[in-house]
Amino acid sequence: MSIPQTISPQIPPKYLLSDGLTDECKKLLTTLPKERSWIASHYVYNYQGLWLIERHLGGVLACQQQFQAQESDIILVTNPKSGTTWLKSLLFTLINRKKYPIFEQDHPLLVKNSHDLVPFLELNLYVDGQVPDFSSFTSPRLLATHMSFATLPKSIQDSKTKLVYLCRNPKDTFISMWHFINNIKVDHTDSKSIEECFDDFCKGLSPCGPFWDHVLDYWKESIEKPNKVLFLMYEEIKAQPKLHLKRLAEFLECQFSIEEEKCGVVDEILRMCSFDNLSNLEVNRNGKLSSGEENKAYFRKGEVGDWKTYFAKEMSEKLDHIIKQKFQGSQLSFLYI
Repeated sequence: MSIPQTISPQIPPKYLLSDGLTDECKKLLTTLPKERSWIASHYVYNYQGLWLIERHLGGVLACQQQFQAQESDIILVTNPKSGTTWLKSLLFTLINRKKYPIFEQDHPLLVKNSHDLVPFLELNLYVDGQVPDFSSFTSPRLLATHMSFATLPKSIQDSKTKLVYLCRNPKDTFISMWHFINNIKVDHTDSKSIEECFDDFCKGLSPCGPFWDHVLDYWKESIEKPNKVLFLMYEEIKAQPKLHLKRLAEFLECQFSIEEEKCGVVDEILRMCSFDNLSNLEVNRNGKLSSGEENKAYFRKGEVGDWKTYFAKEMSEKLDHIIKQKFQGSQLSFLYI
């Protein structure tokens, strides 16, 4: 007689849990507007205009209360799925090129994912009740966030801390978000259709959305405070990577020397940080982040215009209309191909 097998329930990965919430956060959650997230069994909550899952809200609250910015800090800011992994790689190699020469075979970027090298404030350092130890960080500290400008800690807003904002066109951003959410789900029946997620996106209901509020706030800050906020477009970097890497170096006051340019340092940074190189590294093919996400989930295509494969004509026209309304008068436009 065969013995029936007991199937153990799959334990959700850390990024889908909310065990580490403080009592303050739990109490706050009961007062906030909430909606079903793109993972249907989870909710997102609207905090200071930003849509967040429970775990990330806890990280935002702790970061707001505890983080003390230094004027030498460099913080990368993005909407999720806007080229964050790529720009983290570029920033890390650029800033650390004296400490970690780009031509050395044991460069950290070859053995670690860029999300480990440039941690998120609210998603890594302050999440789950952690109190980060910054004593091991060298100056300048390289950090990242998906927070809107309004939710940034006051010490960042009011200091000379430099912010590098990367923006991607909303159509490719949406498709990349949708694929990423599908990849990190444990239960693949726990999903909304692409049409449902698109409707949510158009209502402003997306990870760290609304998309347009996030983008416009940093766009305005970059115009008013050009020495504090550098606003970069994903599509422009893809088209002219060398030009924009030099622009980034100038903004961060670590310009390339003539000797470095002659030796090919600029070209080697771009090669090392290219999608083809990073996506084929062992650490990114088979490694995982401490929060449980597989590194390969952060490398899909990295292309401009992939949205055309998924968007019906009506979807494209609907989002075009919304973007035209939301960005009217801003002088900001998007490249879709």
